[in-house]
Amino acid sequence: MLVIMSTRIVVFSDTHCNRWDEVHADIRIAVADADIAVHCGDIVRMDVVDGLLSVAKQAVVVHGNADPPDLRDTLPYVEVLEIEGVRIGVTHPAWGGPEFPFEDLLGDFDEPVDIVLFGHTHEPLNESRNGVHFLNPGQGYPSFMVAATIAVLTVDNGGFHAKIETIVPAR
Repeated sequence: MLVIMSTRIVVFSDTHCNRWDEVHADIRIAVADADIAVHCGDIVRMDVVDGLLSVAKQAVVVHGNADPPDLRDTLPYVEVLEIEGVRIGVTHPAWGGPEFPFEDLLGDFDEPVDIVLFGHTHEPLNESRNGVHFLNPGQGYPSFMVAATIAVLTVDNGGFHAKIETIVPAR
């Protein structure tokens, strides 16, 4: 478990890029400005991880189902961090679509969490269920009918606020 004292977290996922400079410029700026940057998997190439780590003040990165063996061997499948007493789990499930039971993600963690950050579905989600907040930043690139989005999670005095931000509208 990582214990981190910070407040503003930029969460993104499913960038599916070969190089860091292919990640949208506004996402790269948001990462550099954040206290912590979290990538929820489907990165695709180590260059993206290296670029993220070079600009982020602090970073948490997990691998996704579309990531090649070198990333899967280097990056964890799940991570748990604690900020001001708020426990945050990060994962990228290799199963499920937009309607899958998000509570099933809790089985990825060995310890209770207050928030689950996850990718995979490419659909933004920001809601609480049964006392746990589920936050999916959506996809990190625009495509037909789907915008590029990130999530911004602010932790303050043991509480939190989460919002989804559109980076690029759907084409």
